[in-house]
Amino acid sequence: MGQANAASGMAVHDDCKLKFQDLKAKRIYRFITFKIEKQQVMIDKIGEATESYEDFQASLPADECRYAVYDFDFTTNENCQKSKIFFIAWSPDTSKVRMKMVYASSKDRFKRELDGIQVELQATDPTEMSLDIVKARAF
Repeated sequence: MGQANAASGMAVHDDCKLKFQDLKAKRIYRFITFKIEKQQVMIDKIGEATESYEDFQASLPADECRYAVYDFDFTTNENCQKSKIFFIAWSPDTSKVRMKMVYASSKDRFKRELDGIQVELQATDPTEMSLDIVKARAF
């Protein structure tokens, strides 16, 4: 069990950090989504390395908040293969106000637990995290 934080009252399940390390170091996952349940951040879904950005987007619920990390592979203008790890705060307009507040107040602390985040995105609808936006932010 992770330690609860006095400021947000939110604990982070150890699995969150372990699976993130696997994504970052071993590259065995494409993405991980996280949800807050019973005052704790826990893993919601894991995407295999073969899954696409569309698969990732489809894994996010339309009316509930989530945190997510996505390992984005791209080729630079100099033809170099690179990857960047995105942290995405998904907070759809249709989610409950209380849920949005809980996710917003816990985000920075949770993000600090994941060492190696390179880009952060916040999205309230799918257009705010389109593949074009992710590509633009990666460079």
